[in-house]
Amino acid sequence: MTGFLKGTALVLGIVLLQTSVLPQYLIALYKPDLLLILMVFLALRAPVSTSLPAAYGLGLLKDCLSGLYLGLNAFSFLLVYLVLKTLSDRLYVQNALLLVLTVSLSTFATMLVNALLLSIFSEAAGIFSSLMTALIPHLLINAFVASLVAILPEFGSPRTAK
Repeated sequence: MTGFLKGTALVLGIVLLQTSVLPQYLIALYKPDLLLILMVFLALRAPVSTSLPAAYGLGLLKDCLSGLYLGLNAFSFLLVYLVLKTLSDRLYVQNALLLVLTVSLSTFATMLVNALLLSIFSEAAGIFSSLMTALIPHLLINAFVASLVAILPEFGSPRTAK
C-alpha cells in the first residue's frame, strides 16, 4: 500500500512539475517529457504486474493533459514499453548510460509512432515535418533529464523482483 501511495505521489509531482512549473520557465520546445522518462524507468526496473498498467496509464494521462488525441500516446507508450520490457531482462539496467540511451531511443520511437499514426488516421497536412523539427531538441532535453535521474540515489538501488 505504501508503494502505491509513493507511486501516486510521484506521478502527481511529475504532472504538477510538467504542467505548472516547467512551462513558466522553459520554451515549449525544450520541455522534457517526464512521463516518458518515468515509463522507461519502470520498464527497465519494475515488475510487469505494476509497470504494464502504469505505462498505459501514463500514456493516457499524457493524452488527457495534452488535449489532442485520446489514446495516441497511450498506444505509443505501450508499444515502446513492450519492446523495452523484452530487452530489460538482457540488459544491465543499473547503468546510467543505458538509461540515457533508452530514454533517447524511446523518445525517438514514441515520436515516430505518433507521426505514423497521425499520418494514417488524421487529415492534417505537415504533421510529419512539424514533429520531426521538434525531435532533436526534445530528444536532447529528455536525454539530459534522464542523466539527472541517473545520478539520484534511488537509481542505484537494486532492481525489484519480477
